[in-house]
Amino acid sequence: MVKSSTEGQSSIHLDIPQLQKKNETVISPATMFEPQTSAGRGNSASPALPAVSAPEKKLTLFALRLAILEKAATGLGTLGFMWATVVLLGGFADTLAKTDFWFITIILLIEGARIFSRSHELEWQHQSTWSIADAGISSFRVVRSSSRALVESVKDMLSPVSSATRKQSQQSREISKTTDATNIREQKLRRKPTRIWTSSEVPIVPYAGRVFFSRNVSTILYWLQLLSAIACVVLSLMKLIKHDFGDVAKRDTDKRNGKAALYIFYGLALAEALVVLTEKFYWEWKVVMCNLLEVVNKECDLGASGMNSTRRFFYDSYSRCINGSIFDGLGMDMVTFAMDLLSSNSPHEHLMGARILHQFSTKEWFSDDTLQKIGTTLPVIERLVEILNWKDPRDEEIRLSAAEIVYKLATKKQNSLRVAGIPGAMESISSLLKTNRSPSSTADEIGEKKIVFDHEDYGHWTFINVGLHILKKLAHDHDNCGKIGNTRGLLSKIIDFTHADERILKDSTITTSQVLTVKRSLQVIMMLASTTGTTGKNLRREISEIVFTISNIREILRYGEKRPELQNLGIEILTSLAQDGNATELIGGTGGVLKELLKIFFQEGVPENHSDVRIVAGEALAMLAFESKSNCHRILKLNVVERLLEALEIPLLHVNAGRILRNLCTYSGPESFNQLKGVTAAAPTVLGAILSGEGKLQEVMVGLAVHAFKFMTTEESTAFFERAGFRESELACVLVEILRSHRNPNIKVPRMRRFAIELAIWMMRDKLKNVQIFRDLGMEEELEGVMDTTSELESFNIFSGTIGLSRHSTTIHSLVETALMLLKNRFDQPIGY
Repeated sequence: MVKSSTEGQSSIHLDIPQLQKKNETVISPATMFEPQTSAGRGNSASPALPAVSAPEKKLTLFALRLAILEKAATGLGTLGFMWATVVLLGGFADTLAKTDFWFITIILLIEGARIFSRSHELEWQHQSTWSIADAGISSFRVVRSSSRALVESVKDMLSPVSSATRKQSQQSREISKTTDATNIREQKLRRKPTRIWTSSEVPIVPYAGRVFFSRNVSTILYWLQLLSAIACVVLSLMKLIKHDFGDVAKRDTDKRNGKAALYIFYGLALAEALVVLTEKFYWEWKVVMCNLLEVVNKECDLGASGMNSTRRFFYDSYSRCINGSIFDGLGMDMVTFAMDLLSSNSPHEHLMGARILHQFSTKEWFSDDTLQKIGTTLPVIERLVEILNWKDPRDEEIRLSAAEIVYKLATKKQNSLRVAGIPGAMESISSLLKTNRSPSSTADEIGEKKIVFDHEDYGHWTFINVGLHILKKLAHDHDNCGKIGNTRGLLSKIIDFTHADERILKDSTITTSQVLTVKRSLQVIMMLASTTGTTGKNLRREISEIVFTISNIREILRYGEKRPELQNLGIEILTSLAQDGNATELIGGTGGVLKELLKIFFQEGVPENHSDVRIVAGEALAMLAFESKSNCHRILKLNVVERLLEALEIPLLHVNAGRILRNLCTYSGPESFNQLKGVTAAAPTVLGAILSGEGKLQEVMVGLAVHAFKFMTTEESTAFFERAGFRESELACVLVEILRSHRNPNIKVPRMRRFAIELAIWMMRDKLKNVQIFRDLGMEEELEGVMDTTSELESFNIFSGTIGLSRHSTTIHSLVETALMLLKNRFDQPIGY
């Protein structure tokens, strides 16, 4: 938010937590146990808004009408000038009365002065805008105030003592309105002298004080035009009313046309002056009485400081209409105007252009059109990216505006590709992540402060959050993720910001900018870690190799109970990193990570709106136990088997509890037999879920049954079915029905048919009675159907997007052949048991 002080100095007041959207959603990676398409990774299209007319069209139309009047006046003046020089002074110069001669001469001089002042007024008006950047008033009000300033300047020249007294009193008033800290900050931000003049304070005449400053010249030219027009009206009317034309009016046959010629000249002069006065009156009416500039500025929502931009835009449009075709100004718009300013060499124009583009790119009604125009103008994007590298504290507002414009551009997929495609773009964005805090100040102390422009730490968390937000938007694209990972030092910077202090994590009542920074950085890392393909593989390796990654996440898991959204992001990062075998071992070997995950997984009393954190904790544990014997042993050492069995009864946890138990049973090795034998106690729950469940729960429970029942002997399994009241024929019927209902592999339950065949093999291997049951149920026919419809989808344990990882050691073809062999070889044998 930009505020203008009474002294004309602008400052920025930003409340950092407001940079976060209220309803911002966190992109959560899908579970690794089924493939996911990349449809959800792209940027979502925002709903189209109704077309809104550009407010600046009122100014361009006003400039067109003024130009018509101005060119009409200039045309009449040119015609009168030619008539006077060719007809009157050339044909009747000797017979003109003395008064007519001087009247004509004076009128010509006045008209010449008016044309001269008109042709040069606009360039001085352009220059004068720098001195009234924050005035917030129309040009004619500036004219009035400037005229008063002109009088005061003359007084200063005549009375140096009074000038010094007035300056001293003015300084004392300014000191009383500002604090010492602000003055210090302004001194630091005061620009040093440069090799070129960049302001309107150009002394035209040496030793003339403020009289001939450039901001006063346009005022002089304006009054010169107005006075010249009034003088023309007075002189012309005097002659037309008295019609005393001297000798040229006598009835001399050689001079019989002299009177008519004078009538024509004075009529042209009068008409030209009246058109000029009409133009001035129309200008005054629209600008002063109707407040046209203020109305347009308000509709553009540019604020008090934007009045200068609106005024300069009008001058540019008017200049085009005057200097070229009257329709040239109609082609101007505020966005193109701002882009031109941003590409200039003037710091003032940079600031003006950045403010306009920032406002138009963030304002709901103009955002789409503005971003489309910026996105299709590559030099402007390059300029914005270049500005991100500016280090001068005096350019902080320009740099921040450019950063937020780049963020808005990155929200559109096509624009994000253009931004990332600019050479050095990632390095420029990386420069936003640098800190400016002093070594003696802690991150917490700075994070709890409200960021103010004239504060020493302005921009510290602001630029970091905007930079991370840009990276988050760019990371929606797969190629951009690779560029982020390849940018030297960028990953380390992002991971550094994932560190959160214990005090802040435990105090949920404080929402500091540092917490927002942690969240942003976790979101970026999560998106990078969940990238698919070779790019994702390299990124996961690089992220896991940075020594602070896992330890920072561990602190969030340990102390972030009151900030489950941060825990959720940290856990999802661990889940994605666990796709890499080395990272899995690093995570498991980092003390306390598995323990904290289990604590979150079993945690009770979590609000319903934050229960997702328990789900993602279960997925992370299942991934960490997958194909990792060492992690399985670490989990078993925590004596959590009984609690996992209890979790099978909890609807929120039963799927992931089943996955964890299955992986423990599969990959722990024979040395863990005694610790896992108790899993058989969950057989009734597992069978109940298989018989009555469906979808993902049924798939997980069938997979768990395959491995859990292996801890039972044949006698124990028979006794169990009898004791539990389940008939093996019921289970067989369900397995056949699973194959029948899944004629083709299902993307949501890709291992359903595999697990069903594995369980059927276990049932038939030691019990000939079950072979007959499956035969009667048509198992052979269903197995042959599986042979004809097998897919690569069923060949992998986990997935990274649509890419399969960790291929099953036994193909589904081999499983089908084994099951068919059991059915055929034992069909004619006596039925036992």
